[in-house]
Amino acid sequence: MTTTLERLCRALAAAFAAAVLAAPVLHAAESVLTPDAGVAEARAAFREGRPAEALEVLRPLARRHPEHMNIRFLLGLAAIEAARMPGVAEADREALLDEAIVSLFAVLIDQPGLVRVRLELARAFFHKGEDSLSRRHFERVLAGDVPDAVKANVQRFLSQIRARRRWTAYLGASLVPDTNIGGASGDEIIYLEVFGAELPFTRSPEDLPTSGVGASLWTGGGYEHPLTHRLRLRAGADLAHKDHAGRRFDDTHLALHAGPRWLADPRTELSVLASASRRWLGGSVEHDATGARIEAHRRLTDRVWASVHASWLDHDYRGGTGRDGPVVDLLLSGTWRVRPTVSFSSAVGYSEQRAHAARFENRSRRVRAGINVALPRGFSMGGSAQVRWTDYPDYQFFGSSFEREDRTRTLSLSLHKRDFTLYGFSPQLVVTHERRDSNAQALDSVGNRAELRLVRQF
Repeated sequence: MTTTLERLCRALAAAFAAAVLAAPVLHAAESVLTPDAGVAEARAAFREGRPAEALEVLRPLARRHPEHMNIRFLLGLAAIEAARMPGVAEADREALLDEAIVSLFAVLIDQPGLVRVRLELARAFFHKGEDSLSRRHFERVLAGDVPDAVKANVQRFLSQIRARRRWTAYLGASLVPDTNIGGASGDEIIYLEVFGAELPFTRSPEDLPTSGVGASLWTGGGYEHPLTHRLRLRAGADLAHKDHAGRRFDDTHLALHAGPRWLADPRTELSVLASASRRWLGGSVEHDATGARIEAHRRLTDRVWASVHASWLDHDYRGGTGRDGPVVDLLLSGTWRVRPTVSFSSAVGYSEQRAHAARFENRSRRVRAGINVALPRGFSMGGSAQVRWTDYPDYQFFGSSFEREDRTRTLSLSLHKRDFTLYGFSPQLVVTHERRDSNAQALDSVGNRAELRLVRQF
């Protein structure tokens, strides 16, 4: 007679044998699952509201077939929806959204024109609270050929981003090799009129162009406190510093601002801000400035944005040189996003400096145009050109007075690798050529500089 213990042992042995035999079968089934079959299975689970199960199918497929764009896209989509399921812990939610961002971003590295993928990436950033990045990608979606229903949905996301914005921050740094740090003229000999004759004078070495490698740091941020549904109270600060050996060319600028921000309608906003700033040159305070500025932004179409910046700042210079007085600045800029991967920018501006001493008064006009293109393999390239005209009506030089006229031309090229980051900072290489032509002696200058920038938006 078979005892109860013997029957139990036989049952356990049979169960173990079945498990051993089943394991290779399951492994084989997983290993022979083709990308198309896996995508179909994941889509079925996703349609039935089971994104977690879709992820279980897609994750091993993504490891074996990293080049398969449909798998990457579905993995990102499933991760977003899994993060939004009820009862998901905050840490798991963050991890799922990070997984979605990585997966979707990988698709856009090689195919930056895929609007649907960019839309889901924007949603992932939105749910993660990365509003600056989310807004940037949503705006690019609007530049694509998308249905009206999608555009309306994107506009709702943008409205929510604008309404919930509280904190903003940025941080950047760069190394700057420069062939002419102070923008000095390369002429070693200048000619001055003495008793009716032009005589040559040799300039001192310290007045000639100085080359070297400097470092720059810029940072800032702000906070907005809601007063009403459409009215906010803004406050913020900005700091920029350039450092060179010897401190002679060191330049630091600190600015504070505060005032109301009015959300006039879903496409328009206006800020009126009190402003105060201080600038240091060579380690010493050069001037303080107080005044106000106005900022207005308007989305003209889904692809075109326009901005107006106007400021009036009263400058108080150290040393009583006669330079004290207000500076008025006006800038009109616009951006036209032709398609999600191509955008044009332009700007026109006017500024005027008034001073107690007429020799320091000047007027400037400037025009700038630029283009930025997102390319395959994760590269982005940009270029810009600017021309600035500056007039000094009563410029004085060694006792003589005349109307000085300067023209400064600036050309810049930039290269950015979108899929490479360093501790969250995005590197960018910018090369700039600048030339100033002047009718004043010894004020012509030519300079080239290269900047390796590291920038992060928070």
